[in-house]
Parts: sequence; C-alpha cells; structure tokens
Amino acid sequence: MNNNIKLSAFADEASISFDEQIIAMKENGIDFLEIRGVDGTNISDLSAGQVQMVGKKLRDNGLAVWSIGSPSGKIDIKDDFKPHLDNFKRMVEAANVFGAPCFRLFSFYGTDGKPEYRDEVMLRLSRFCEAAKGSGVILCHENEKEIYGDNAERCLEILKAVPEIRGIFDPANFIQCGVKTLPAWEMLSPYIEYIHIKDALTDGKVVPAGFGIGNIQQILKQYIANGGTVMTLEPHLSSFDGLGELEHDEKSVVGQGEFKYPTQRAAFDSAVNALKDILNKF
Repeated sequence: MNNNIKLSAFADEASISFDEQIIAMKENGIDFLEIRGVDGTNISDLSAGQVQMVGKKLRDNGLAVWSIGSPSGKIDIKDDFKPHLDNFKRMVEAANVFGAPCFRLFSFYGTDGKPEYRDEVMLRLSRFCEAAKGSGVILCHENEKEIYGDNAERCLEILKAVPEIRGIFDPANFIQCGVKTLPAWEMLSPYIEYIHIKDALTDGKVVPAGFGIGNIQQILKQYIANGGTVMTLEPHLSSFDGLGELEHDEKSVVGQGEFKYPTQRAAFDSAVNALKDILNKF
C-alpha cells in the first residue's frame, strides 16, 4: 500500500463502546477517526469535558481525529436554524480540541432539489462558513440521499457558490440516488477534499469496497494520482447503534446475502480488508 495513504474510519461502526472502537482501529492499523459516536453519544451531544477526555484517550493510544462526522445540515430546510448553528459552533470548538483538520456537513432535507430552496441552502451553508472562520477547520460537504446536494450537479453548484466549502465524495450515496459515479467524479474531483469508502449494488444495498458498482478502484487510482491521500471507511455493512438516526429513508439496506456478518466488528474488519485489497493493487 502507498505509504502516503492515510486511512480513517467511522470507528463507531466497529462497536458502540469507545474502548472497543480504539481496539478495532489499532488492530486494523488505522490511525485516524472520522469521529461520530462515542459510547452511544453523538459527537454533537458531547460536553466540553467529554471532548477533553475523548481527545486524551485517543492521544494516549496513538490515534488522531481526521474529521468531525457531524450531523450539521441534517435538518429540514424549514426548521429553526439558530439552535442548529449554535450546536455547529460547539462542534467546531471540539474539532479544535481534537486537532481535526476537517468537518463533515450536509445541505438540508426537505428541498427535493427544487431551485426555490437554493438561496436558503446557500445562505445557511455560508453562515456555517462564517461561524467557522478563523478556526482553521475545513468544512466539507457530503453528498447524501434526499438533501439538496444529493446529485453531482447540485453538489457542484454548492461547491462553486460557497467556495470555502470542499467536497466529500461518497460513491454509495450517489448510487442510491441513481447517479453514476464516474461522471460524478469527473465533475467534482477538483473540489474534493477526501473520499468516503462505501460501495453499493444497483439496488442500493451496501457492500464492501470493490464489490459494488461504485467504481471505487478506478476512482481511488485517479484520486491518488492527483495527490489525494485520505479516505474514510464508512462501511454500513451491519446495523449499528445510531444507524437509524443517520439514514433518512430505507434505501440503505445492510447485512444482506453473502455480506451478512455475525458482529459489528466482523463487518468493520471486512470493510477494512476489502479497501486494503484494492490499495495493495496500486
């Protein structure tokens, strides 16, 4: 595997227990987290004291936070934005405590991609940028099902309209929205900060990297050739604590057929091994 590659992961998919998450990361040789769930508590709900304790435990175990896996932007476009923005500001403070360079966010539910919501989406994303100004944290938009930026064209629209924001490329999410990943990659690659490793079949079922139609090997080869180094595993291969809150609909079906696993940890390990098999070919 290329020595420049930095593997990150949503460790909460390995276990609800933070201690077991750390064990899974170390045993799989992954040094960075996209931190989302800690002992069943979402990153958005951690107190300042908890953030300090989590950061110390990670440092003591030789691990670091690559990105805050926040739920920012995962509210309806008509919902009150002020409390959501206040919560965002607390998570930016947590990012600084962790030393995380990136912060994952979304572009709001309830728009149906309609142009009449465009201005409000861009306004709210711009307010995220204003709130994070001076923090040194890079805000990164993830393409997600049923948000405004759920297809390549609207992702590009966001990244051009709010240039302070970079992109996260999630192949499985595009597949579940009926978007072909290679044309999407060609369109968005200049704006992508890093990639989420999640693959899917035509029917939307999530599978290990390389077993779906996400063209992950081809995209990663181009990403690395262009200087990309960081990729975050987001397996979604088994049901785990908090999955129901993450998925806005029923399209993301996990643990099916030959990819059914006895434990969260087994599913996590399988996802890691599939990615490493791809990277070892480069």
